[in-house]
Amino acid sequence: MMSPFSVDGRTAVITGSSQGIGETTAKRFAAAGANVVVTSRSPERIEAVAEEINDSDRPGEAIAIECDVRDRAAIEALLEATAGEFGRIDSMINNAGASFTAAFDELSENGWKTIVDINLHGTFHCAQIAGRHMQQQEGGGTIVNVASIAGTMGSRSMSHYGAAKAAVINLTRSLSAAYADHGIRVNCVAPGLVGTPGVASQLGIDPADVDREDVDKAMGLPAEIADVIQFLASDAASYVVGETITAQGVPPLEDTQRPNT
Repeated sequence: MMSPFSVDGRTAVITGSSQGIGETTAKRFAAAGANVVVTSRSPERIEAVAEEINDSDRPGEAIAIECDVRDRAAIEALLEATAGEFGRIDSMINNAGASFTAAFDELSENGWKTIVDINLHGTFHCAQIAGRHMQQQEGGGTIVNVASIAGTMGSRSMSHYGAAKAAVINLTRSLSAAYADHGIRVNCVAPGLVGTPGVASQLGIDPADVDREDVDKAMGLPAEIADVIQFLASDAASYVVGETITAQGVPPLEDTQRPNT
């Protein structure tokens, strides 16, 4: 009997999968038997990720397709190519994102628009186009959006990013209701501080310094978020619809000093 957590034989498109959470999720899904589409704006990086997956003993197959989630035509081409290669799209994982730190008074209009465009508009484009594919195939599918605790708590130094991720969380709830009748489950994960290359470059924090045995971890690992994403994409989450799962370790209380990401 197949485990309800299985994604074996399914096809997942994972945006922003050239590194960090997206790369780890692609490798995790492929290890579990899923075919994965590795995609981002960095062709050399995604080709390297797909090649590593295909050269390993992971049973799932990987293909790399360059795509900028701000470009709707590119997303349409991405998903048409996916359907052409694998026959269907079972999971759309909207992980592509970007951020930078800036005090609100120093934030430019262009900076605001760029972050909102990638994090919010990119999620909208991918969810809508993937949703149309899923409505035309038997069995529907799953959409997993990746937000952030910045979208639930706000962020002193990344107000643009926090606002965009808050909108992604709200969109998740709205879209889950709109797509439920089509057999498409839509959910979201909001990670806390995760040891990715982006976090390391922005905050200078090395995830290797975090005590992995401590329940009260100050930082998570990409694999811990990939686990949540796989759960939401699997049948084990069949009664989870329109929810945002926060994965941040022990919640920061008033007497807990943590980086506000």
